[in-house]
Amino acid sequence: MTVKTGDSGSFSVRSRFRSFRYAYAGLNAFFSTQHNSIIHLFATIAVLMASVFFRIDKTEIFAIIFSVGLVWSSELFNTAVEKLADLVSQEFDPRIKFIKDVSAAAVLLSSLAALIVGVIIFLPKILS
Repeated sequence: MTVKTGDSGSFSVRSRFRSFRYAYAGLNAFFSTQHNSIIHLFATIAVLMASVFFRIDKTEIFAIIFSVGLVWSSELFNTAVEKLADLVSQEFDPRIKFIKDVSAAAVLLSSLAALIVGVIIFLPKILS
């Protein structure tokens, strides 16, 4: 099935499914090369298990899912930026250092935000 679209050519269901394969390949490459992915995976599993154990409500699970997704997305973008920067130059360049540091800071901030969400949701349940 193809449908003519504006300026990007034809829409194809087959090409949409192919894009999922590319995304899966990206996740596979991420998990097989990035040690932080295992830390994030264990943290995600722990948070989801705690969510079930404490029977959090729909609003809280939405906040958890959004926070976890933000951290994962930040880490994936950070990895892509770092790999691209390494491709541009293997030698020290203060401009590339800045780019890598800012990209890593995005992961740190999203992780801190997720931690705060987790504390707000789980700490009262743990204390009661």
